[in-house]
Amino acid sequence: MNTSQLNLLLTFITDVCWIIVYIESILIGLKEHTYAIPFWALALNFAWEIFNTVLGYQQNGLVLQVVINAAWTLLDCGILYTYFRYGKKHFPINLRSNRFVTWSLLGLFSAFMLEMAFIVEFGLHAGSRYSAFLQNLLMSVLFIVMLVQRGASTGQNMIIAVNKWVGTMAATVMFGMLGGYGLYGPSFLILVAGGLCCLFDLIYIAMLATTINKEKIGGYDASLL
Repeated sequence: MNTSQLNLLLTFITDVCWIIVYIESILIGLKEHTYAIPFWALALNFAWEIFNTVLGYQQNGLVLQVVINAAWTLLDCGILYTYFRYGKKHFPINLRSNRFVTWSLLGLFSAFMLEMAFIVEFGLHAGSRYSAFLQNLLMSVLFIVMLVQRGASTGQNMIIAVNKWVGTMAATVMFGMLGGYGLYGPSFLILVAGGLCCLFDLIYIAMLATTINKEKIGGYDASLL
């Protein structure tokens, strides 16, 4: 298998894994009346996908990755719905009355500004790669924070956790080691960020597995919390 074929395989793995993550996040959010992706990671992902869909189409036309980016955007709209529908109960009590929507919209605005800054600073292809891995690292840490704060597996499952891990590792090999499309060669920044994602994803998977096992032993269903 040559480098081009390997990049194509890794792209396929990445795209499919993240589609699974997004679909499962919508389903579990609707089922358990919560949201499954930490808000700041969700906001950055949504902004990233909007920019890469629109600007990617303008630069490259309707190529497959642009279609995938558009699909991710639509799925993120579904996750955002679960956040705005059910997220208020996870917001600080003293701010729930009239600040949940305001702070959430400010967070989305901030995410769009940060994503735009990466593109202006580094260009569309390199900037989107760098920002993707840095926000992915943030997501990895925030999943752990979310699990600890909720104290249960509500809105979380192994399908989301494992597919996030696998999808991120495939992209790390592609851009961090092989130098995938849009970069001039392997990126040490992406390799480090992707490696840290792997570390925190594995910690999260272990913590989530422990939590789920304790819930089964305890005889209650966390989705009812």
